[in-house]
Amino acid sequence: MAQRCGIIGAGNWIVDEIRQLDRWPGEGNLANIIKEESPAGGGGAHNVLLDLAAMTNGSIPLFGVGCVGDDKYGKMLLENCAKAGVDTKGIRVTNEAPTSYTTVMAADGKRTFFHNHGANDCLNDSDFSAVDYNAKVFYLGYLLLLAGLDAKDDTYGTKGAKVLREMRAKGLLTVLDLVSTAPETFHAAVLAAMPGTDVLVVNEIEAGNAFNVKIRRDDDTIDFDAMKAVAPKFFEAGLHKMLVIHYPEGAYAREADGAETQVKAYKAPKIVGSTGAGDAFCAGMLYALHEGLPVEESLHLGAANAIFNLADASSTGGAVSIAEVRKFMESQK
Repeated sequence: MAQRCGIIGAGNWIVDEIRQLDRWPGEGNLANIIKEESPAGGGGAHNVLLDLAAMTNGSIPLFGVGCVGDDKYGKMLLENCAKAGVDTKGIRVTNEAPTSYTTVMAADGKRTFFHNHGANDCLNDSDFSAVDYNAKVFYLGYLLLLAGLDAKDDTYGTKGAKVLREMRAKGLLTVLDLVSTAPETFHAAVLAAMPGTDVLVVNEIEAGNAFNVKIRRDDDTIDFDAMKAVAPKFFEAGLHKMLVIHYPEGAYAREADGAETQVKAYKAPKIVGSTGAGDAFCAGMLYALHEGLPVEESLHLGAANAIFNLADASSTGGAVSIAEVRKFMESQK
């Protein structure tokens, strides 16, 4: 077999309807919509692949797997991929549900999501039987927002956990991202998924929710001791290679041998919106994993890539080439 090359992005395909507010209102209060962005692609699979497409400019093959509706939004997502050079043969078009969409309300650099699951709930484990690309990395995002993969499996716990094990058995490096939900739901999903996961990329809230540990304090500061204490639990649950936690103050990695690496965040020159910032960080990590970069450099690269995302209201509109990311990193030394 030829040497493996390429990244598979599987999971959520969503259209974001982004509305900028003049302020974030309290319950029962009014805020003004000051700007409405054109509908834009979103979701874990879409965002990391489009970010990677901008970063790599065709130097790494990219493959999409997922499910979209037979409608204008589904067509838009497929066209986005085609323009970016992402292979879409693994994206199934269905009449069972409309393309998933999220109304994103953003103000003061923060955002809240109102989500319609749509066609993403139709993605199931059988959609992965034909995934035979000679790629190196398999990314799945986001579990807990994919009903077909979150469904119970008598052998593996969930269908998503089954898919991860199958992809790993095919020789792919498996990378998992999850979405923030209630701790009791999160814990069960993590326990099921870890034996099939090589690298887990989550934010600090998700890391805490996995084991019902509070990592961010009431005063909004991060409890690094709590974060580092919870990290070994993921490996005890079956995680194979590395845990990566990203947060506004920086990023932290723990490897299977106990080695820890921590970096500070870069200061953003401009913040328009944070939608997709976590995905941009993940895209940087995926690039680094594919290229076999050292852990510290990988964390810096993810953090730097997220900075460009913050300069645009959409999920991927700020994406730039790896050369631009490295140029920024060099300027911050």
